[in-house]
Amino acid sequence: MKEESYLTIPELAKVLGMSRIAVFKKVKSGEIPAIRVGRNYAIPMKSLGNIFGHPLSEDEKMKIDQAVKKVVLEYGEVLKLLGRE
Repeated sequence: MKEESYLTIPELAKVLGMSRIAVFKKVKSGEIPAIRVGRNYAIPMKSLGNIFGHPLSEDEKMKIDQAVKKVVLEYGEVLKLLGRE
């Protein structure tokens, strides 16, 4: 039988480039699945695919597209100037 691997909150925080507190809050809210082990949490390695991303729904894609268009419309010139630096 294959033994499952786990990450701790500090390990996952380092992988994600986030603070431990931010990861802890996501674990507490259920956004990141974890198993409580005593006072600590263990995040199953198999759930990393869900943590790093999931396929976007058409509605999510449309909202992102609208947000990008709005930003380009409002800040297009600033973005061009920043791109030159």
